[in-house]
Amino acid sequence: MDWLLDLYQRHFDWRDLTLVVLSPLFGIFIAMEAWRFRRTGVFDFRDSFDSLNSGGSYLVADLLLLTALVLPAMGWVYDRRLWTIEVTPLRFVALFLFVEFLYYGFHRGSHRIRWFWCAHVVHHGSEKMNFGTALRQSWFYPVAGNWLFYLPAVWLGFEPRWVLFALSLNLGYQFFVHTTWVKKMPAWFEFVFNTPSHHRAHHGRNPQYIDRNFGGTLIIFDRLFGTFVPEDEPVDYGLEHPFPTHNLFWLNAHEWRAMFHDMRQERTWGMRLAHLWKPPEWRRHYNGFKG
Repeated sequence: MDWLLDLYQRHFDWRDLTLVVLSPLFGIFIAMEAWRFRRTGVFDFRDSFDSLNSGGSYLVADLLLLTALVLPAMGWVYDRRLWTIEVTPLRFVALFLFVEFLYYGFHRGSHRIRWFWCAHVVHHGSEKMNFGTALRQSWFYPVAGNWLFYLPAVWLGFEPRWVLFALSLNLGYQFFVHTTWVKKMPAWFEFVFNTPSHHRAHHGRNPQYIDRNFGGTLIIFDRLFGTFVPEDEPVDYGLEHPFPTHNLFWLNAHEWRAMFHDMRQERTWGMRLAHLWKPPEWRRHYNGFKG
């Protein structure tokens, strides 16, 4: 394990602790929301346990893969960067906006490219909307390559830890949009920022809500690229093809199994490989099983 400790010491600093530092705050808000909505249908014990279990195991898997795979790869790209960009307050604002744009690309791609959807599907598995749902994350994000979307910022010249710090702030903000507690923010805020209302629609399986509102902190790129939709009717949360299991492994792996099953149904390699980059609904044969 010495090599792992060495990588950690060389690559990590205070900027990498953002979500760890925020975790107690997340716990407080989950407890407050659970108390506020007790005896309602907002929380379900087993569903919340699945979310917390997913979130905790994700942090462990992400830390290991970040250290062993992502940071070395980002370091390799940074060594071949176009420029060296020293971070100042103004440049960090620019980096944050650029990371938001890259996040929009990642998030939209994670819904429209099945390879990435295999990892992202975990986050949409709950049929509840509460702060706990924000913690549902996939073990396989680094393996699927979600970090590839942020390499342009490193290649331009931003040091990888600053890129990951900006991303951590983005993800930290997103925790607070997973709730029914807040109905609507002021109109100017709703126009610029991602809000609970916008994100509730994103988690809906109502036909008009599917593949909409991909922003992380902001909603402006959805407005620019035509993927914005307002929350204008009650949201039915969850997946179009629900996967009814509490098994932690299958919560993370079920869509990978479905994709590889669909690939085996094809007669040519061209059609098999197309399942990797086509949308999740393309020639879908396998809708899952009870795990």
